[in-house]
Amino acid sequence: MPIMEDTGKLAFRESRMRSLVKALVYRIVSTVGTGILTWIITKDIRETVSITLIIQVFLVVLYYSYERIWDRINWGRNTGAT
Repeated sequence: MPIMEDTGKLAFRESRMRSLVKALVYRIVSTVGTGILTWIITKDIRETVSITLIIQVFLVVLYYSYERIWDRINWGRNTGAT
């Protein structure tokens, strides 16, 4: 959603839904990777599932929060107009 900055330039921010979808897609990829690594280490399917799920639930909340915080920081953003 574009917003007007004090400088008169437009700044774009991600919607909460976009941040959430990005976090979930990344988590799916990460879950597969974590599961494979955990299986290699433990060779136990119950431990693998338990460890992987606990880690992934925690990390999706952490990642979403991280994205929302960075969305409020204007450092390094370009509006497309130079």
